[in-house]
Amino acid sequence: MIRYALRCEQGHGFDSWFPSSSAYDRQVKQGLVECPRCGSVKVEKAIMAPQIARKKGRDPVSEPAVAEAAAPVPAQAPAEADSSSPLMLAQERELRAKLRELREHITKVADNVGPGFADEARKMHYGEIEHRPIYGQASTDEARALIDEGIEVMPLPLLPDDRN
Repeated sequence: MIRYALRCEQGHGFDSWFPSSSAYDRQVKQGLVECPRCGSVKVEKAIMAPQIARKKGRDPVSEPAVAEAAAPVPAQAPAEADSSSPLMLAQERELRAKLRELREHITKVADNVGPGFADEARKMHYGEIEHRPIYGQASTDEARALIDEGIEVMPLPLLPDDRN
């Protein structure tokens, strides 16, 4: 997993996690990455300072990136200005906990239809079977086809910890 600092065309800064840099490129090209503040899909990577770990038991240190001085960043609220601030770390932990809670709720109340998700969703949409909450697996092409048919789908939230 890789975390990128991103910025939309309006100058809003935010972070997002991706399985790889090529996954980021694909998602941006498809318009799947959007600004959480304004919804813009015109998003680009922002200048990031690398996280350099100190000795065991200490917090990582951000080394300043030289290019930051050449690229002025729009003024942001203090809580948004530094993603390594204690407030942002607390907000990130809270967001991860809420996403984990949402995922657990969905898997508890919905039926796992596995790789047959697209077929089940279509059957429900077209009235062939009774509507019920479901989740399962679908390829990107299957999900796109469902959306094109007007069938609402959404990926389950997946956090970096879930992959380990």
